[in-house]
Amino acid sequence: MNRLDYENLLEDFNLLESWEDKYRYIMDLGNELDPYPKEFKIENYRVLGCASQVWFYPIISKIEDKKLFSFKGDSDALIVRGLIKILTIIYSDKLVSNLQDTDPFEKIKMLGLQDHLSSQRSNGLKSMISKIQEIIKENS
Repeated sequence: MNRLDYENLLEDFNLLESWEDKYRYIMDLGNELDPYPKEFKIENYRVLGCASQVWFYPIISKIEDKKLFSFKGDSDALIVRGLIKILTIIYSDKLVSNLQDTDPFEKIKMLGLQDHLSSQRSNGLKSMISKIQEIIKENS
């Protein structure tokens, strides 16, 4: 698959009629995550507040005098891996200065996820977003 941006993700998502198909699509996205290095599956990179095990590690690159944000993520649950992939689409390869104004909850809302995730998954998604926002703030 070509590199997916948020607009393509939203378009693909809107083409799917049932939430069963959308869940399958999210799980397919989870299978597309880049491999997560085992040496980063440590407590320092664990995201607390998720029912599943989730790890993130940030990658901050410098381009001239600007910082570019990316992260790697993984989970032991395929649906969560798909949510991580969605977050990488929203956040990765973007300037840190631009991400401070990003409203991930609006993008999640446009996908309709907030109404179709269990409360545990919603809380986990909020924890993942909080972790990313914390990393962005630390690197601003």
